Amino acid sequence: MRSGIAKAINGVDFHLDQGETLAILGESGSGKSVTAQAIMGIIDSPPGFVTGGKVVYRGVDLLQLPEKQRRATRGPLVSMIFQDALSSLNPVFPVGWQIAEMFRVHRGMNKSDSMAEAVRLMEKVQIPAAKERVKAFPHQFSGGMRQRIMIAMAIALEPEVLIADEPTTALDVTVQAQIMGLLRELQDDSGMGLILITHDLGVVADVADRINVMYAGRMVETADVADIYSRPAHPYTKGLIDSIPRLDQKGGTLQAIGGLPPNLLAMPAGCAFHPRCPRATDQCRSGEPPALLPVPDPAASPNRASACHFAQEVFHG
Repeated sequence: MRSGIAKAINGVDFHLDQGETLAILGESGSGKSVTAQAIMGIIDSPPGFVTGGKVVYRGVDLLQLPEKQRRATRGPLVSMIFQDALSSLNPVFPVGWQIAEMFRVHRGMNKSDSMAEAVRLMEKVQIPAAKERVKAFPHQFSGGMRQRIMIAMAIALEPEVLIADEPTTALDVTVQAQIMGLLRELQDDSGMGLILITHDLGVVADVADRINVMYAGRMVETADVADIYSRPAHPYTKGLIDSIPRLDQKGGTLQAIGGLPPNLLAMPAGCAFHPRCPRATDQCRSGEPPALLPVPDPAASPNRASACHFAQEVFHG
């Protein structure tokens, strides 16, 4: 940018197993959506550029593929649900036409066959009267129905990896549960891996297998769901969990993480979280950011790690 280079993500490293649900958590601006866009190869350039690293799918680095081959991976292999369905859908085309486009472009189907597939997918994601509504436009659907249409487009070509970027944003609690239940059913049917990007810890508690926590463009903690909730090993993770409203705590003040996320153009030395951290010491305020290292906790799963100098002192909430 005019004022300098902002590293939106820097040092993000994770894996996804077949059939697994991996949740990526963090505040707005932590780099969650940019990570997904980098995987999909859809970062707007300029201003954004991938300047290093790898995105490996079954041994193939997607970043090294020519653009034509990279485009061929989007949909059949890796697909994505965007967080704002209304702005992601084209307002001047019927939803059925937009779903059918996946089959016309990637599988060479004719108009009638591709529309039949669109109806089938709309029925699969439980949109009532799909045959009649296949010709309707996005604005004629509710928020929850539009999100189902986005899901139908994302799973049209039966991808092995599905990235869901805030799939329940701006939806009421009942519809949130329906959308998450639908994703789980689709995952059980196909065995696809799911990357769930969210800032809502309540959404992932029942659906995720593992959680990665991001802060200021870096991974600061990774662990199985049970370990994250019972023994968070990074102060930022603990702050996120403590800020969740609980029915068994009435009359008290809701805890919050003080301060604001850092300016990516002027990152603090040492740990990026230290200006907001209640445990920060001089060690945290200087040098390089702490590396994401295994947490020596005998009660935790083997794949647990934290980017905190004091991670060996597992925090109890």
